[in-house]
Amino acid sequence: MPRVFSGIQPTGEPHIGNYFGAMRNYVALGDQFGKNSIYCVVDLHAPTNPAAFDPALLAARTFEMAVANFAAGLDPEKVIFFVQSHVPEHTELGWLFTLLTPVGELERMTQYKDKAQKLESTPAGLLMYPVLQAADILLYKADTVPVGEDQVQHIELTREIARKFNHAFGEMFPEPKAVLAKDALRIPGVDGQGKMSKSKGEASTLGILEPLESIWQKLRVAPTDPARVRRTDPGDPEKCLVGDYHKLFSDGATLAEVYEGCRTAGIGCVDCKKKLMTGVTAHLTPIQERAEALKADPDYVRDALVQGAKEARAIALPVIEEARSKVGFLRL
Repeated sequence: MPRVFSGIQPTGEPHIGNYFGAMRNYVALGDQFGKNSIYCVVDLHAPTNPAAFDPALLAARTFEMAVANFAAGLDPEKVIFFVQSHVPEHTELGWLFTLLTPVGELERMTQYKDKAQKLESTPAGLLMYPVLQAADILLYKADTVPVGEDQVQHIELTREIARKFNHAFGEMFPEPKAVLAKDALRIPGVDGQGKMSKSKGEASTLGILEPLESIWQKLRVAPTDPARVRRTDPGDPEKCLVGDYHKLFSDGATLAEVYEGCRTAGIGCVDCKKKLMTGVTAHLTPIQERAEALKADPDYVRDALVQGAKEARAIALPVIEEARSKVGFLRL
């Protein structure tokens, strides 16, 4: 049976990009593979990008990310779900992998280049981010990794690291493959400025736990097809982020109605957004209600994370012992 691993950063409020791009995949794969599905909140990765990191909020955001995943349908009794820093073997294997990974390969990573150019001083941790990510995956000998499109390059590096370790020290790690949510590869930010991202701040995101009134205020002023200057101007819903959101939240009949209405100027942008909000409300309300119930019972969430870390370490410890032996460390 395949073994699934994926991690999600706690650097900001969980948003619909996280939900459609990763979290729904977690639930579906968990239903299919049970305890062979391993997920974690990657809090060790959070400080690698100082532009998006706030130490005062890290613990609260880590807890909230667990709540959001559980509220979205992930069952901690069915899968293994934990916090990355609660399993210290991640960092040890990450160090071993740094010994095999050329700096030049890391400097070519697109995410590193994009983030580093925005910083006055680049921490080494940002450069080493994909090496720790490789350790996250290979510590569990995972072969299936649900990720967003922007992480595919990192999974390719993980495969290369696995090959190098196997060649240098003997066969041990599988070469994992990325699994994408093909219907939601690049969800645009609500500000219309590229992909939705926590690092861009709340103006770019629609949080899955965000108050519905706040979501509506963002959608109300969201940019649409620039060709629709007047209400009577026809537009192209494929060039409109509201059209993209309808694909996520609206049923087939509504989607056909708003797309035809946009192309023929039979529906205005405000009405199109109101119809979208109906779908958003229907989709997010049950998630938000479950999240409120979980927040009212924080011990349940904490106990689930403690149990998840125990289950993760039960897998990780034999793997790190095997890696130590292959590398040649003295065993007592």
